[in-house]
Amino acid sequence: MRLRSFILLSLILFLRFPVLLNGQTDNRTISFDFYGDSISFLNTNFSAVPFNDSLSGDKICTFYDRIQSTDYQPAIKAILDYKQKHNPDDWVYYQLIRRTAQSMSPKAANYNRYTLYKWFLLCHSGYDATLNIIDGKLLFYVASDEDIYDIPFFRVKDKKYICLNYHDFSYNIDFQHNKNLNIPLHIEGANNKFSYRLTSLPDFRPESYFEKDLQFNYNDVSYHFKVKLNADVKKMLTNYPVADYQLYFDAPLSKETYNSLIPQLKQNMAGMSKKNGVDYLMHFTRYAFMYKPDAENFGREKHMVPEQTLLYEQSDCADRAALFYCLVKEIYNLPMIVLAFPHHLTIAVKFDRPIGKPIIYNGVAYSICEPTPQTEDLPIGRISDDLNSATYQVAYSYQPASK
Repeated sequence: MRLRSFILLSLILFLRFPVLLNGQTDNRTISFDFYGDSISFLNTNFSAVPFNDSLSGDKICTFYDRIQSTDYQPAIKAILDYKQKHNPDDWVYYQLIRRTAQSMSPKAANYNRYTLYKWFLLCHSGYDATLNIIDGKLLFYVASDEDIYDIPFFRVKDKKYICLNYHDFSYNIDFQHNKNLNIPLHIEGANNKFSYRLTSLPDFRPESYFEKDLQFNYNDVSYHFKVKLNADVKKMLTNYPVADYQLYFDAPLSKETYNSLIPQLKQNMAGMSKKNGVDYLMHFTRYAFMYKPDAENFGREKHMVPEQTLLYEQSDCADRAALFYCLVKEIYNLPMIVLAFPHHLTIAVKFDRPIGKPIIYNGVAYSICEPTPQTEDLPIGRISDDLNSATYQVAYSYQPASK
């Protein structure tokens, strides 16, 4: 009996902790969920490189030499396999980089080490990224050709590097009075530029969505919606920067949100003329959400993609303009222009015939459709009195592709 128990116990231990030829136990697996996908890789010595030194170029170079000599390939392969399978936009892929670094080197335990892991993973994914030290803070930059307005960047010859972790320092670093030291490390093959463009969102699990009630009145009729939304979208885009209007206006809705909202809108608009349908969407965007300026809502300027406007309880004119633009594009696919006033953003739409006082752009007449609540319920073709004589710029023009 004792022999049988001993053999059984030995078998259990062997299966749980398999022994290698050198007498060491096998590496455990690091696993985590990424928006419905399971990411896993062997927990090799790659995850155990220490960095407890003060920040300096020499110390970072030493860390790089150590981590470069580890068995980092399983982790890199796991994230590149995800990239090849799903073809995520760079911003979504960067969220995977963050989660992977967090799984090996938690941000709260050692911020600098966590940042160094992010840099290493992004570079070994083929992106041109670099590190700077300023005022005892480690900043992480990536090469990009796009215009980003609320985070720092620097140029090296013809390349522009945009900071990826400025938000971790509460958007408050004194660049004017502190020297910015670049760490001269470049990983072979890391030449790709980063894009902030969003063309698709992950296929989140349907069970990860919740329903949000939206309501507004139109022509004395009360309309109620139950829209499926996902808190992961809010989390994923929390630090998405203020970028060119095209980048966030053209951001798509996630599949479940799209399928829960767009068919409801189309059903309610069935039988309406194009003008009345756009008017309906204008009033939905205007009155289904509470208004709040970014300074009060977030303490800073923040542009939200359309799905974020659905997620948040309050939003400003730029956020509503993006959502209205998205809805008109998805349902009617009409030409539109984005009008940027000194302190306001709105949309003008091209109809078969202009309505009200038109905005002429490139010889084409557009009609203003105000998606933000004003002191009066403005119809299509009218803008608030205080903007009647104000100057504006056409910040973005959308022209549907020819059929």
